[in-house]
This record gives sequence, C-alpha cells and structure tokens, in this order.
Amino acid sequence: MVGLKVFTGNSNPDLAQAITQYMGIPIGVAMVGSFSDGEIQVEFRENVRGMDIFVIQSTCLPVNDNLMELLVMIDALKRASASRITAVLPYYGYARQDRKVASRAPITAKLVADLITAAGADRILTIDLHAGQIQGFFDIPVDHLYAGPLMIEAIKANHIADECTVVSPDAGGVERARAFAKRLGSRLAIVDKRRDKPNEAEVINVIGDVEGRDVIILDDMVDTAGTLVKSAAALARSGAKNIYACCTHPVLSGNAVEKINNSVITTLYVTDTIPAGPKMDECSKLHVASVAPLLGEAISRIHREDSLSELFI
Repeated sequence: MVGLKVFTGNSNPDLAQAITQYMGIPIGVAMVGSFSDGEIQVEFRENVRGMDIFVIQSTCLPVNDNLMELLVMIDALKRASASRITAVLPYYGYARQDRKVASRAPITAKLVADLITAAGADRILTIDLHAGQIQGFFDIPVDHLYAGPLMIEAIKANHIADECTVVSPDAGGVERARAFAKRLGSRLAIVDKRRDKPNEAEVINVIGDVEGRDVIILDDMVDTAGTLVKSAAALARSGAKNIYACCTHPVLSGNAVEKINNSVITTLYVTDTIPAGPKMDECSKLHVASVAPLLGEAISRIHREDSLSELFI
C-alpha cells in the first residue's frame, strides 16, 4: 500500500475507519469542519504530493454539507499535487434526479457529476446507483459495485432463503430483483404501483405468486418507507407468509422508522453506506451488513491496478 492514503469527511467516519482497518492502514489525518459562517473548512495535515488518494464521503443527510465537503477536499488535494484522486461515494445523493420529469426540471444527478469532476476527481467508486446510467454522466472512470452478494450472505445466515420470492417494489427495479433472485435461487414477483406525487406511492396489485411463501422486497434505498410499507401490506393481503425487506441505502427520512416499526415487515436488511446511528436503537427490525470489506478490497485493487471483476462474482 505504498503511496496510498485514505481520507474521510464527516458523513460516515465509522465506515471509513472500518475500511482502513480492513486494509490494514491508518486513516489519513485531515481537519474537515466549518467556519463560524457555515463555510466548509478543510486542511490536510500530512503530505499528499504524488500520492494515490481515496476520499470516502457519502452524500447523505445533510446532503449539501456533505457534498460541499467532498468538493472542497478534492480541490485541496488537487492543489496539494496528489497524483490521483478517487472519490469514494458509498451513497450517491441526488441520484433520483437522473432525468427531466417536467418541462422545466433539472437533471441534478448530472450536475453533481459535473461538480465532482470539475473539483478534480480522477475516478469514482460507488455502490448501487439508483440508475446505472448515471455512470454515463461522468467523463472519468466509474467503478460501480453491488451490495447484493453481501445481502444474500446476510439473508442466508438467517435461514430465510429457502422457498422465498424476491419482490421488486416497482417496474423500474425488476432487473435488479431478477439478478438478486437468480443468485438466491428464488422466484420473482413485482408490485405494480402508481406514484401520484413525490414521496407518495399507491400500490395497485401484486404480479406473481407469493401466497404461503416468504418474500423479500428488494430496493436500492428506503427513504420515507412509504413504498416499502405499502408494498409489504399488499404482499400480506396476497397471502405472503413472512415479509422481509432488503435495501442498500437506509436514508430513512421523516417518520420512516415509525412506519417500519408499525408495518408487517419482519426484518429490514440494509448496509452502512449511510450511518444508521440512533435509528438502530429506534428500530429493532434493522439488520446492518457492512460494505467495508467490499470497498476496502476495491480500493486495494484500484491502487494496485488490479481487476475488480472478481468482486462481482
């Protein structure tokens, strides 16, 4: 690991610490804070000249502060003559704004990609983008990892994989759910829904046989949990036996935890791309699988210029 250094902002320091522990290296020393007027303040307290640098920062809540921290850190590293800067975004915020949904709407996911590139990032490493085509928003290499294998291990460890059905909560997630079901050796079902306005979803019906079977609702993230809870209720009405959910990014905004606690969901499997924090104490249904080994291995391979293909097996 000669010539490699890993730094982190304030979005997910515990994950960054777990990644560097997996890699067997110390985390880089940097001061990332703010001035009294709220402007971001960054100072790297060790030499980075000619180094291969990885900056770990999820752009989760507070989204804009964490994004700005990332941009300022990249700029500082670029001006300090780092050889290569890889932005490691376990969770890529603004990813849901990946297309125009109205005549005068922005494509903010593309804007964020442009900002990160303009700041000086040479490469992106991320997990489970909301839409895979966001990789094309960047003019620099993007390594897009998947948390599915980690989730499958967690599911199998809890003995709920036999005779189960993987469920996509909407038509857009069918490809993801199909790949997950194939790896798990399970059947596939789809929840047909209609969204009337942002963060609200009306479940229409269930396509597929779930009666008397354990089901796993699969999505890339859970935000307000409205879609997740309504999908679970629809599956219960269709005769599903035990209902589990599996989401990579636990955004859990608003009263999402309360909704999950009051739902028919038995367990919600998530990762630590976003820190769960006190929500772990508030929601006994949460089961967190760490992406630290996945990201640690990916960072090591990128530094050594090795292939990442084996991480997708």
